[in-house]
Amino acid sequence: MSGPRVSRLLGIDFGGTNVKAVVVEDRPGADPTVVGSGAVPTRADEGPAVVIEQIIAAGRSLLARHGPVDAAGLGTPGAFDPAEGTIVMFPNFPGDWVNRPLRQPVAEALGLPVTMINDARALTLAEGTIGAGKGCGTIVCLTLGTGIGGGVMIDGKLVLGAEGRAGEVGHQIIEPDGPQCGCGNRGCVEALTKADVLASLAGRETVEEVYRAAAQGDPRSIDAIERVASYLGIALANMVTVLGPDRIIIGGGIMSSGEQVLGPIRRAVSRRVTWVPPETVSIVPAELGTMGGAIGAALAARG
Repeated sequence: MSGPRVSRLLGIDFGGTNVKAVVVEDRPGADPTVVGSGAVPTRADEGPAVVIEQIIAAGRSLLARHGPVDAAGLGTPGAFDPAEGTIVMFPNFPGDWVNRPLRQPVAEALGLPVTMINDARALTLAEGTIGAGKGCGTIVCLTLGTGIGGGVMIDGKLVLGAEGRAGEVGHQIIEPDGPQCGCGNRGCVEALTKADVLASLAGRETVEEVYRAAAQGDPRSIDAIERVASYLGIALANMVTVLGPDRIIIGGGIMSSGEQVLGPIRRAVSRRVTWVPPETVSIVPAELGTMGGAIGAALAARG
């Protein structure tokens, strides 16, 4: 008599720098486990066709080493049409992406059914299932990077809403006359806090330089971090007021700076929260590292 069926799932997550891929084993009664991973450059500046080829290459490379799998999930930035599998909005990617098919060419090349999911929602799903939010009733996830992404899980289920676009923490409008955002609105959290904004405020080339300079006492870098944190604090305090999450999870490459990132955000949220005791708001770093989005994409393919 055979035991419970073990699913093997491919997850792919692409951003402006790298395409990351994992193969996950999903065993009934146990946490999903990663059995293989890999990454290739996105080559985003070479246009959509090249990026899609890189996505396919990352998937094929992993399947050659760790296949076969039952299905694939694809974590994508921006917004997409879930019925058509086409791109609707790609605020931070160069090239003509709008209305471009993405699911179909990837599915055909890999020979697999492909489920699309927003990359920040993918990270939320992974962190809520096996990461920093495991066992929590309600979590809010925020991703800091080229853009500002987000997601919400309640009672173990990802909140997707209409068109799969719920949870866009970074597109709350917190300064109505603020700078133009890539989404078309003005004054979104993303337009006020994303990586290049922080670097510009501090007069540095990269956010890594900003945090290094702040650690050495540079006043301009410290002020820039506090300013960005104050905007993030407004956004997250709004989420606390509306959802009352057990935990807020913050991810993104910059989280390698740890408390330099979290400390100012925690203080900013504490100043803004009034409906619950500020000390009950738990703000923690994501646990799954750079492959978290790919893991979540794989989990989205479970069906």
